[in-house]
Amino acid sequence: MRRVWLVCTVIGCICLTTSLSAQSNTGESATVEPTMLIDRPTAGMLGRGSYLVSGIFFQQGGLLFGVSVGLLDRFSFGISYGGTEIIGPNDPTMNPLPGVNVKLRMFEETTVVPAIAIGFDSQGKGPYLKGIDRYQIKSPGFYAVASQNYAVMGNLSVHGGINYSTERNDGDRDMNVFFGAEKSLGSSISLLAEYDLAINDNNNEALGRGRGYLNLGLRWSWGKGLIVGFDLKNIIKNQSNISIGNRTVQIEYVGSF
Repeated sequence: MRRVWLVCTVIGCICLTTSLSAQSNTGESATVEPTMLIDRPTAGMLGRGSYLVSGIFFQQGGLLFGVSVGLLDRFSFGISYGGTEIIGPNDPTMNPLPGVNVKLRMFEETTVVPAIAIGFDSQGKGPYLKGIDRYQIKSPGFYAVASQNYAVMGNLSVHGGINYSTERNDGDRDMNVFFGAEKSLGSSISLLAEYDLAINDNNNEALGRGRGYLNLGLRWSWGKGLIVGFDLKNIIKNQSNISIGNRTVQIEYVGSF
């Protein structure tokens, strides 16, 4: 019953929002800044009155549902929840707590200075691993990130930041560094690349093997605020249980009140 409720909630929220003002964060026609690359945040903001509803489908029948809202032009808040075996015949295993994210834009972008934002995000990615009290991919936790946009055959945005995850029971409590880029291909498609150095996931008790996480993604705007994405994660096999990369699919709706 819980699995049916969660899937219906995702579909219902996306259908409901289509009656409101649609926007897009993908391709050259984007009207809203992307707030995330793949697993790591950008300095992009939703803006006051804008919102994002998302559903991410991942391994082990997993589904992660999230809602974020721009409360002010420089401040946003979001919440997420999900679990594994939601899709499939087995009983679902839900995450122990909802994820919470808040973001504050400290400085606006200029032609020579990037936008800078700070925030907190407790939502990791992939299955939750009870034995070591963390997600397969650790949550960002506390972070600071800078983003700069360029007009290069469309739109090109580059991003880089540092973060300190609150998931530290595996004994690795280091700060971490990440960076990435997004490039538009026409009016409705964007390609994404992200490299998480995973400095906080490479000791003897952690899951990482010291290679970091390299992720690639595709975003396609289907019009009226609906965006479909496909990600190929951990393609350099930083965890030993990966063959050709972890494949995930996500559906987003971006709109405004």
